[in-house]
Amino acid sequence: MPTRKRPASPGSTGAPSPFSRDAELERVADGCERSIRGSGRRKAKDLLGTIPPDTAIDYYGTGGVVEELESEIARILGKEAALFFPTGTMAQQATLRVHADRRSRKAVAFHPACHLESHEERGYERLHGLFGVPVGSRNAPLSAAALDQVHEPLAALLVELPQRDLGGTLPTWDDLEAQVAWARGRGAAVHLDGARVFEAVPYYAATSKKKLSDVGALFDTVYVSFYKGLGGIAGSCVAGEADVISELSLWRTRHGGRVFAMWPYAASALSALRERLPKMGRYYRHAIAIAKALQGTEGVEVLPYPVQAPMMHLRLSVTVEQLRARAIEIAESDGIWTFNGPFVSEGLRLQRCELSVGDATLEITPSEMRSVIGRLASG
Repeated sequence: MPTRKRPASPGSTGAPSPFSRDAELERVADGCERSIRGSGRRKAKDLLGTIPPDTAIDYYGTGGVVEELESEIARILGKEAALFFPTGTMAQQATLRVHADRRSRKAVAFHPACHLESHEERGYERLHGLFGVPVGSRNAPLSAAALDQVHEPLAALLVELPQRDLGGTLPTWDDLEAQVAWARGRGAAVHLDGARVFEAVPYYAATSKKKLSDVGALFDTVYVSFYKGLGGIAGSCVAGEADVISELSLWRTRHGGRVFAMWPYAASALSALRERLPKMGRYYRHAIAIAKALQGTEGVEVLPYPVQAPMMHLRLSVTVEQLRARAIEIAESDGIWTFNGPFVSEGLRLQRCELSVGDATLEITPSEMRSVIGRLASG
């Protein structure tokens, strides 16, 4: 079934769908030895290599490496239990449904750029009868001050750390605690969209001396993804109290997510977690150095600045066509892959690209990154 294109920003010419395929770009990218983003190009042999040959298999999610992964996620997040889901869309909708049923409420508050609102065809509404309450400006991070403008009973508050659509912004620890306290004071559950929460930890460690378990302790439930910042094949987990996780297991079955064999995804996730979680601090420091190096580059703006996670958005003063042509030129001349296209097109000559920092990015020095991004922006 075709995927609908993401809505363009006001005044935008529209960017290609993030799920579209461009055969020419993929051919050029496959010929590159290096990439500026994340773990680099996803290739089958590398992903299959994250599955140890002695992996213990599961049956319908029971036993084997699936339960090993669930136990490890629960432990590092400081929760009683965790449950593996094949997709984050399924995981978060099911979690919000459980919170709503337990409180006999239907409203869920979230930032206007929330993934459930922007990328999931409003499944929370169509499948579960919930309704969203967008809070604050789409271009500003969620804050306790914005939440004070909400005056209706809520089933849950959903907080995303970091906020991907804003370039990886994070609230201060004090403001995050205030957001959680606001929700609890109104009888709402607090759920963390932690698709990239592992990438948020270095910021809180540096600014407030907090660990991953401290972040997890703030929330009733925590969702994490294994293929984004970690670079596993696919899959996710939700962690929380044991009785909540037991109820989530029923909804996983109802959603068709109790797959006969989940072990390939879980094994890859566990390998990626153990390899890359310890590197998040290094990724974060490299992101800071890159952002500093890019300051003053003609036609380039870093969002946010200073960066708050091992990711950032780069606003480039180019057309979509120029961005594509220059990406191909750099790939063919330097063997470096940059971007498939803009994250979002904000105008005829204003494209926003997402730069996530991972193993591949560590191989690009800040000065080389300045050169590459400068060529994308000005030719």
